Amino acid sequence: MAAAPAPNPAYGALTDQGKSTNIVWHHSTVTRESRAHQRGHRSAILWFTGLSGSGKSTLANAVNSALFEQGLACYVLDGDNIRHGLCTDLGFSDADRVENIRRIGEVAKLFLDAGVVVLTAFVSPFQADRERVRALVPAGDFIEIHCAADLSVCEERDTKGLYAKARAGVIKEFTGISSPYEAPESPELRVDTGHAELEGCVAQVLSFLDANGIIPAAS
Repeated sequence: MAAAPAPNPAYGALTDQGKSTNIVWHHSTVTRESRAHQRGHRSAILWFTGLSGSGKSTLANAVNSALFEQGLACYVLDGDNIRHGLCTDLGFSDADRVENIRRIGEVAKLFLDAGVVVLTAFVSPFQADRERVRALVPAGDFIEIHCAADLSVCEERDTKGLYAKARAGVIKEFTGISSPYEAPESPELRVDTGHAELEGCVAQVLSFLDANGIIPAAS
């Protein structure tokens, strides 16, 4: 029997994780590099973070559409959608927010290994949680994109009526009102989603991906 492949240090320790013991990481015969060669582009985690109403989902989906039109493998993980299934057991306490982002980070890492450009649209309010996800993957694979929109702009939009409910005390622990949002200090990309047109924001993200060799230049 062939010897087991050595663990990849970029993905951390692979045995005795959490409460699970006597486990090893099984390496696929089709590698991430092989998928990148076949598809003609790298995989990456595009982590869109910002206040509710800052335009995270709108921008992530617009970028996803642009990538899809170029024939690239891409997928959006949206905050609300994830809470309908994978994280349906979690609320919005600080502890639950931490666990929510931990799970998303692990899922995003699997998409990365599958050769997909995965776009995540989550408030992810705590810097430490975002850095914890960054540490899961090799350097350069986690791209933090701050959807920068002032609280006043987000409240004006209030597409879900959440800020009004938070101000009225109906929603507890709401980010930006009764729970803090820690804006990225040094994101790979900061996009002015509060004032800039969507088309320009999309172009800014695509330009970054092109310049960093993640996607091929658009023809």
